Amino acid sequence: MTTTPPTRRHLGTALAAAALTVSALLGAAPAHADTAATPPVLTDGFGLTQVGTPEVHSATDFTITVTTPQLAGTHKIRIFLPSGYAADPAKRWPVAYFLHGGPGTPDDAAAVPALHDDSMITITPDGGLKGWYANWVMQNTVVGAANWRTFHLDQVVPFIDANLRTLPDRSHRAVIGVSMGGYGALRYAENRPELFGHTVSFSGGIDFGLPAIRAAVLATELNVIGAMCGASSSVPGAGPCADYGPVVDSDAIFGSPYPVFNADHIWNEVNPADPANLARLANTDVTLYTGNNDTIEHFTEIAANNVKSRLDRLGIPSRYVDYGNGASLSPACAGTHSYTCFAPAVADYIPHLKAAFAAAG
Repeated sequence: MTTTPPTRRHLGTALAAAALTVSALLGAAPAHADTAATPPVLTDGFGLTQVGTPEVHSATDFTITVTTPQLAGTHKIRIFLPSGYAADPAKRWPVAYFLHGGPGTPDDAAAVPALHDDSMITITPDGGLKGWYANWVMQNTVVGAANWRTFHLDQVVPFIDANLRTLPDRSHRAVIGVSMGGYGALRYAENRPELFGHTVSFSGGIDFGLPAIRAAVLATELNVIGAMCGASSSVPGAGPCADYGPVVDSDAIFGSPYPVFNADHIWNEVNPADPANLARLANTDVTLYTGNNDTIEHFTEIAANNVKSRLDRLGIPSRYVDYGNGASLSPACAGTHSYTCFAPAVADYIPHLKAAFAAAG
């Protein structure tokens, strides 16, 4: 957060605006292999079956590949361990789940060095090119089974707790995400408050009440970026033609987006900015980050402001960081929707999360 049917052209203006900039969601730093390292051996379970050989990037950075009936195909999970994980076999660690943007992959985590912190385990599961961290309404599209929420919350989380020395309680578990993953992070914390005590959205599409945010979701479903193949990217290595994969129906993920006779009821039910959903964050540590210096960030700033003001009205404490053109955040950040801003924003947030984990005991 891809050609539209004639009946949906009234969203064309917002869709085009989203399409021109949404390709900035990509961006990953290259992994550095260390074949001498041996990662922990993980045991299948909770519906996940490991396939192939783990990709070992270093002694504390490896990737497994799994299959699950909840999703078609194979899916990677990248794991960062603290440097002291092997040396202290009695110690348990807090966990941060990092949700990438679209059309990203778990390897996007390598573009955010702050995620690999010695005070916590970080898990980056595949979120799909356009999974939107949801159980799709349509399960018979060209992409096949697409129950991303079930995969992450009912399979990956217990799988990690069973295989790694985690502190398996909400006070020591965070969900954080960028862009599409920012939506997923806030929505997962609302949907399963018993799992996550901490959530942060970095430039997330977190208000489905905004037509431009809905248009961005439609852009990924219809692969407007790939079809246009002309949008520029501010992320090194992303290229000019971000590809969201095969075109699916515009109703595939959340059903009809049109507010006619309650046709868009699913969009409303899963809208993170809905006050009824925000009320579920009453005991959650909530943080919002955004810039405002390109088209997408213009709308993520509006969405973040809406969420912040509604949390305030509900009396729910939250942190809000609007870094504008990026000057206050990092010399590399121009306030745009890219990892040149996401990475320093995460680095700014991690000390807060470490302190919160430490305060939890």
